[in-house]
Amino acid sequence: MDNISVSSHLRADTRTRVTSYPDHSRPFVSLRIEGDAIEIALLCSHGSADALRTLATAATEAAAALDALTVDAKEETGRE
Repeated sequence: MDNISVSSHLRADTRTRVTSYPDHSRPFVSLRIEGDAIEIALLCSHGSADALRTLATAATEAAAALDALTVDAKEETGRE
């Protein structure tokens, strides 16, 4: 991964879009994460599928952790 730091808050209405570019010599896939004021594009070329799977696994783990935090907060406050 090239060096860059980006910070943004995901919201329920955050959009994602995957676009394939099947060029015969250099095929790649674009994964875009779009919000109102920011768009992050990950360009994934041949050989980077495992890195993309690792990112997906980390996102799933983060979602589970967020779900657990939400349940804990509801139990502590007694509110939905």
